[in-house]
Amino acid sequence: MKLLKPFILIFAVLLSSCSSVKVATDYDSKVDFSKYKTFAFYKTGIDKAEISDLDKRRILRAIETELKLQGFSKSENPDMLVSIFTKSREKVNVTQNNFGYGFGWGWNPWMWNGMNNNVNVSQYTEGTLFIDFIDKTRKELVWQGVGTGALKISNREKKEERIKEFVKEIISRFPPGNEKK
Repeated sequence: MKLLKPFILIFAVLLSSCSSVKVATDYDSKVDFSKYKTFAFYKTGIDKAEISDLDKRRILRAIETELKLQGFSKSENPDMLVSIFTKSREKVNVTQNNFGYGFGWGWNPWMWNGMNNNVNVSQYTEGTLFIDFIDKTRKELVWQGVGTGALKISNREKKEERIKEFVKEIISRFPPGNEKK
């Protein structure tokens, strides 16, 4: 059992390091979402997002792809407008691994607890993507999806892959009632 503990700990750390996107949604419960069939991007709102134009285009392409997969179509005269907003912040992750046993004759500083403590500190950027659906006629926000997760930006392909993951997880909760359980 003592040897099993380090393996369980390592397995738990590996599972937690495979970070996913945490999604939350909010919406106007009085809105009939079945009336929305078409969309367009709300340029005024999108221009305010403080990210590069390249990342904006990546996000918008991913949103367009996901909405089209759900049966929506892009239109010059849409039922709803789509806007985005982003935030990021630096996070510090501290993990403690307990492993290694004392051995040999004589006094050992680890002999009473049987473990050696190793502390790992890592820093990463946590990003948040807001996707807003606005009723074009009423000019009111009707649905908002918020995705939060670690950003892995080691190269362009991985960045694009992570953006697609964020968008897919958020849009999968639209329309209301389509939430994952």
